[in-house]
Amino acid sequence: MERMTVKDLVKACGGTLLYGREEKEVTRITINSRDVKEGDLFVPLIGERVDAHKFLIQALKDGAQAALTSKEISSFPFLESGEKALIQVRNTKKALQDIGKFYRNRLSLPLIGITGSVGKTTTREMIAAALSAERIVYQTKENHNSQVGVPITLTEISEHDQIGVIELGMSEPGELTMIAQIAQVDMAVITNIGVAHIEQLGSKENICMEKLTIQDGLKTGGTLFLNGEDEYLRDKKAKEGCKTIYYGFGQHCQYRAVDISTQNGYSSFTAVCGDKRVCVKLKVPGKHQVLNAIVALGVADQMGVSVEAAARKLEEFTGVKGRMQIFDLETIKLIDDTYNASPVSMRGALDTLDSIKSASRRIAVLADMKELGPQAVTFHQQIGEYLGGKQVEILVTYGELAKEIGIAAVNTNSKLKVTSFSEGSEKEAMEQWLEKELKPGDCILLKGSNSMKLGEVAAYVRQHHH
Repeated sequence: MERMTVKDLVKACGGTLLYGREEKEVTRITINSRDVKEGDLFVPLIGERVDAHKFLIQALKDGAQAALTSKEISSFPFLESGEKALIQVRNTKKALQDIGKFYRNRLSLPLIGITGSVGKTTTREMIAAALSAERIVYQTKENHNSQVGVPITLTEISEHDQIGVIELGMSEPGELTMIAQIAQVDMAVITNIGVAHIEQLGSKENICMEKLTIQDGLKTGGTLFLNGEDEYLRDKKAKEGCKTIYYGFGQHCQYRAVDISTQNGYSSFTAVCGDKRVCVKLKVPGKHQVLNAIVALGVADQMGVSVEAAARKLEEFTGVKGRMQIFDLETIKLIDDTYNASPVSMRGALDTLDSIKSASRRIAVLADMKELGPQAVTFHQQIGEYLGGKQVEILVTYGELAKEIGIAAVNTNSKLKVTSFSEGSEKEAMEQWLEKELKPGDCILLKGSNSMKLGEVAAYVRQHHH
């Protein structure tokens, strides 16, 4: 975080300074009272279960330089010394967003924003990797892509960074517009339109329209990258005054991949970037990663980074924890894709499992996909039908919805061996079953929504197979 004084904070959020001195500086913003460090601004948010205002005074005592408050605060002797600042605002969440927007206006570096139903984080990481060939890159940490996370992310950018790559998420109507207007990106990427959050948004058409609102924060003269293989995006255009670039496999895409081949889950291809052609061999599994790599090269090229140098950086990229990582363990191969799940990413994971031809047996451990609305059962049944056509010998389902995958899969492939476990109480039983069932030469895929906690099962498998 660059120099930010209490005076700047008051100006940014339109607050009132109750205690403290204007010239005092803050060095970081946190919303977690347990993570307070010396010099922080503590922002107490009001949640459904907890009002963090009750931790405000303790946060200041623990080292925070300043805090926001939307509540009446009783007088405390240590505040009257002026060493700590307390700023009154109407709404702490809105104030945090205003501070993020204020800080963004002070930044001169270009920002690239990524949104989409599936693959945002991996695409963000690959774009950052490609740009790092010739630029100092700042990127979103962890999964800070929300109304709260994005403002904090922006304030973590320093004067040493030359370009920023940030992730912009959404789960409800209007949310992405708000986030985009805070971020004010110079370049926007939409990875795809899936059914994640269809429970809140109703249809894929609505999801598409919401994703396109990333342009509400796209600067005039900016660039919109669209997935030319996505049926909902391939005919869309950027708003007036901005440029549209498509990426994918077809001739209509300015950046495209040709001569794609896959061996043991990993893809190689030739990237066509205008009149430039460069060969790329990825170290992240899944054919769908080719699209992520192509847009990364496109963004790098548009930002003036050598495509050849960017391609070499992509070849060094080995993935993100819990997202399509392949581990060669002592006697088995593990595909850990446990961070989250949707029908699109589930199919991609099964494609990767199917491509591991060296495995003696392919085992899929699939858990519930959440937030799919009234059609949730149908989506799970469709995954089962898809799996039935793949070279998978054993299916393990975890959760009530995942059982529908098993039923549909057996109807498609009667030779498939299926075992089911209930969510929560039977997780340990599933781990023990896997320990007994796994044999040398097996390849096991674990995939499900994050709330199903299959990541813990992946850790168990790794621990017991080193």
